[in-house]
Amino acid sequence: MDTDDIEQITVLGAGTMGHGIAEVAALAGYHVVLRDIDDDLVTEGYEQIEWSLGKLAERDRIGETAAEEALERVQPVVDLAEAVGEADVVVEAIVEDMGIKREVYDELSAVAPDDAIFASNTSSLSITDLSEATDRPEQFCGMHFFNPPVRMDLVEVIRGEHTADTTMDAIEGLAEAFGKTPVRVRKDKPGFIVNSILVPLMNEACWLVETDTASVDAVDSTTKYGMGLPMGAFELGDQVGNDVTLHVLEYMHEVLGGAYEPCPLLERYVEDDRLGKKTGVGFYDYENGGADVPADRSSADIERRLLAVLANETGKLVQAGVAPPTDIDEAVTLGAAFPKGPAKLTDEAGLPALVETLESRHEETGHARYAVSAGLREAADRGGFHADGDSDEQSVAFDTIRVEYPTEMVGEVVLDRPQQLNTVTLELIGELEEAIDMLAADEDVRALLLTGAGDRAFSAGADAMSMAGQADPINAIELSREGQRVWGKLETVSMPVVAGIDGYCLGGGMELAACADMRIASERSELGQPEFNLGLLPGWGGTQRLKHIVGEGPAKEIIFTADRYDAETMADYGFLSEVVDSGAFRERAVELADDLAHGPPLAMAFTKKAMHAGRDDTDAGLEVEAFAFGHLLGTDDVIEGVTKLQSDEDPQFEGT
Repeated sequence: MDTDDIEQITVLGAGTMGHGIAEVAALAGYHVVLRDIDDDLVTEGYEQIEWSLGKLAERDRIGETAAEEALERVQPVVDLAEAVGEADVVVEAIVEDMGIKREVYDELSAVAPDDAIFASNTSSLSITDLSEATDRPEQFCGMHFFNPPVRMDLVEVIRGEHTADTTMDAIEGLAEAFGKTPVRVRKDKPGFIVNSILVPLMNEACWLVETDTASVDAVDSTTKYGMGLPMGAFELGDQVGNDVTLHVLEYMHEVLGGAYEPCPLLERYVEDDRLGKKTGVGFYDYENGGADVPADRSSADIERRLLAVLANETGKLVQAGVAPPTDIDEAVTLGAAFPKGPAKLTDEAGLPALVETLESRHEETGHARYAVSAGLREAADRGGFHADGDSDEQSVAFDTIRVEYPTEMVGEVVLDRPQQLNTVTLELIGELEEAIDMLAADEDVRALLLTGAGDRAFSAGADAMSMAGQADPINAIELSREGQRVWGKLETVSMPVVAGIDGYCLGGGMELAACADMRIASERSELGQPEFNLGLLPGWGGTQRLKHIVGEGPAKEIIFTADRYDAETMADYGFLSEVVDSGAFRERAVELADDLAHGPPLAMAFTKKAMHAGRDDTDAGLEVEAFAFGHLLGTDDVIEGVTKLQSDEDPQFEGT
């Protein structure tokens, strides 16, 4: 079966993951049957879909008509034979229990169409073992979504020992049709990619505390602020559920051996029902403040030990042929919101040093989890996981942005941290400066387009975790100056700059957009300067640049109220040049940048310079204007413009 042949999808299980997957499929235009074992469960799942679609419409992520049509495509059913009678794909999302799943697949095989593909949403159980409970192991694969499915981009598509290539291709295509990013798991291994990285990391965090090597505060401070992960290790465990982590770990221990022995600390917490947020208490007490991770307890020793574990698990995945380093990095950045994938993180830390850390720990403890994998040793000898060119050239150059060329004369800088709403880190500031300089030096590039990856944000401002170490006043002053300087490069670069805003444009992100020459936004965008809500003020030029665009009164309103403003309001204020339908946003942003790129480059450069000089000193601006007018009058571009004035041809300016 090809992806194009898929029309009806049946989802077994109407719980959190099941109804989320059904909603994603319905939004993509598929007829969806949502099935559970009784009316109450399936009705509750259907109502959750209705609520979620309503929220998406309320937040302008989709239109009200689209929400209504998606809900109409969902059919709640209890009878299994009725649910799967005309299914092209059956996605199973029931309880994570091998025995129960196998029983369901045995029943399913008897009533599903012969050509239907079965896909399990299991997060760790063997796809091969599950497939052997069916009458069609070659038409069986894993399709592991991440919670919540509506928001998370990643889908792990897992091959079992019997899975046919056509099955993998069809399900990968289906994930893409859902608007997701599929990452192929080439070999069936407990934990697949993301959990194979996360679960051993959380287990090692527990061992650090169990052996009195570190405190919970120190471990979480290190992972969140030292390593830059989105949450502390224990904070993440509480979020996921410590029982879930233990369940996956026990399965890995059973199948893969002693390296995955669960830490007694984790076992005690689960026994005591300290499961995390869902029970109100885990490693943090959520009835009395919840997780409060200190920013100043980070430890280089803890970081080195955790990075060593990440490197070892990455090496095991590569060695076993589960996935290459680029796919591992993509899966973990999408599925766990790491700022960089584990292969890149550990490459930067230095694999030889991490190998030494593991060897030292193995010699001291004799524990199997510190035995250095062959995959890690080979990568260390080779100079890194990515040393053999596994990464493409662009991803090696930048980690937090991308540089693309949507047309012949437009260079596009994409803020590329979609899982973090493209928030700004110190690294992103440095990489943005490098990209601006690179494009400014490229004679073929005549306009710069600045956008944000994903469809949720241009940039939601500064990354709080990244900036936490700048609390010292001297550091904070330098941080403000650095942002002002780099953002200002967009004003002084000779070419026109267009900011394409789709989604949130807040704080430092709005300050960045203010430096563009023109700003275009989608209808669903929200803009604002929320710094006053934090007791701060805009620190990357917002107190100065905004008033020159919208006037001092509106600028004060925007900053003082710290409110969010819709795109139409910001267009009325003069901040946005144009507001377009969300579906047409991308095409129009590129078109605008390309139109400007075909203008006269010398005149553009001089006009920007004159306007900038005259911002606070009109006489200075007029002097630059006069000088520029005199210089331009004798250029080839002016001759070209005059020559084509009476013709139907557009002038072809060369900047000479």
